[in-house]
Amino acid sequence: MSDAFTIYGQSFSSRLLIGSALYPSPQCMHQAIAASGSEIVTVSLRRQNSHAGGDDFWQLIKDTGLTVLPNTSGCHSVQEVMTLAQMCREVFATDWIKLELIGDDYNLQPDPIALVTAAEQLLAQGFKVLPYCTDDLVVCQRLVSAGCEVIMPWAAPIGTGKGILNPYALHTIRERLPDVTLIVDAGLGLPSHACQAMEMGVDAVLLNSAIAGANDPVVMAQAFANATEAGRQSYLAGPMVEKSTAVPSTPTLGMPAWHTMSEDI
Repeated sequence: MSDAFTIYGQSFSSRLLIGSALYPSPQCMHQAIAASGSEIVTVSLRRQNSHAGGDDFWQLIKDTGLTVLPNTSGCHSVQEVMTLAQMCREVFATDWIKLELIGDDYNLQPDPIALVTAAEQLLAQGFKVLPYCTDDLVVCQRLVSAGCEVIMPWAAPIGTGKGILNPYALHTIRERLPDVTLIVDAGLGLPSHACQAMEMGVDAVLLNSAIAGANDPVVMAQAFANATEAGRQSYLAGPMVEKSTAVPSTPTLGMPAWHTMSEDI
């Protein structure tokens, strides 16, 4: 059976989204993206960089054949976001935009107030907004109320690789926003982190540093692809109920009564 998920009405089979930055070389990036099996790649339009080699990079991105998700990385104000988003729409010929609006330069935490304002303005201009936010339930609710069909809360500050710091928060977001496409973005460092997120019932994970920063990005991309799929299968299968005491895995039928009786009797 198909287990596709949707982003603004478009269906995808792979639940692993991948970034295109920080790789040792463009060729390594291309190989890792292919190994990940991802169908969506995020890109950042470097406004200040017009050096030679840019065209080759964009050609490599086009050659992947994947859906391109531009982002507003590096923006610190709503106006910056609006300007960069409009540039991205023209350059990449897409209404999709990953909304990033930094409020704190130390841990690169998104600005929860300006983020909602930027989302409202982008949606009003016809963008399909995928906002990168913290794991704050109220912020996520405000973004959904503004019209976002996708929410991308972090697991931990971007680039830290710490994994899911607050599982309760992500569980709560999933439970309270069951019909919203939920993608965990930022902070994952190991394939097991991706598996844990998928077991919570999130729809997908987005990775960059964890793959690009590995000793072997191509093999790590494969590992994350496997972990993402394993976590999804685990969620669909339904895990056993956790118990506080030991329960024998072998049947007690036919055993002497004193073997099955409690020591307290």
